[in-house]
Amino acid sequence: MNRIYVVGLGPGDEKMMTGQALDALDDADVIIGYTVYIELLGDRYKDKEKLSTPMKQEKERCRICFEKAAGGKTVALVCSGDAGIYGLASLILEMSVDYPDTEIEIVPGITAASSGAAVLGAPLNHDFCVISLSDLLTPWEKIEQRLRCAAMGDFAIAIYNPSSHKRADYLMRACDILLEYMDGDRACGYVENIGREGTRAVTCFLRELRDTRVNMFTTVFIGSSGTEIINGKLVTKRGYRVE
Repeated sequence: MNRIYVVGLGPGDEKMMTGQALDALDDADVIIGYTVYIELLGDRYKDKEKLSTPMKQEKERCRICFEKAAGGKTVALVCSGDAGIYGLASLILEMSVDYPDTEIEIVPGITAASSGAAVLGAPLNHDFCVISLSDLLTPWEKIEQRLRCAAMGDFAIAIYNPSSHKRADYLMRACDILLEYMDGDRACGYVENIGREGTRAVTCFLRELRDTRVNMFTTVFIGSSGTEIINGKLVTKRGYRVE
């Protein structure tokens, strides 16, 4: 049986990869991924065959995985964070129907919601949701609907892909929607370059977040009504009585 591992690398630093991920990479003959993710692996796997494709060539990347596996190679397809959270796990499983002799194993990784939350404190310690502001594959109308539903449901929210060169005002637009349901003093925060050089964490209020410029390497956290800033940390309470 041909084998493809779909591996979540977490933020990219080896110490933040799971043991299962490291085992899969050790077992692989070929490592395939987006160029930036391949570079994050450093020299540990310098003796293995590595192949990369640019952004927006995800289907081609998966196709190469199946071709290499059909040739007898054990393949690791690497994704940042968790491969099943805005990663390529779903795409490669969709494509696998045309490759019945290939076994797919999804290897989980630490997603930005959990790694970023740990830097800020405990903003996701009660019910929460994750919403991406990227409209590359999802219409903005659906993103807006999800933001409204999350606000009405009083979820803590982790926001992925809050900004880019073409979407410079998307976080502001999202905050404007949330401000229809939340006060401006709702506790929030954001983390840049999680788990990498230059990690930076900031706590703030929603009215301040609205006018904040962030980049594509930032994960944003919007608190629920039970979220507070405590000793500089963003904390969503579960309801314990603290006496």
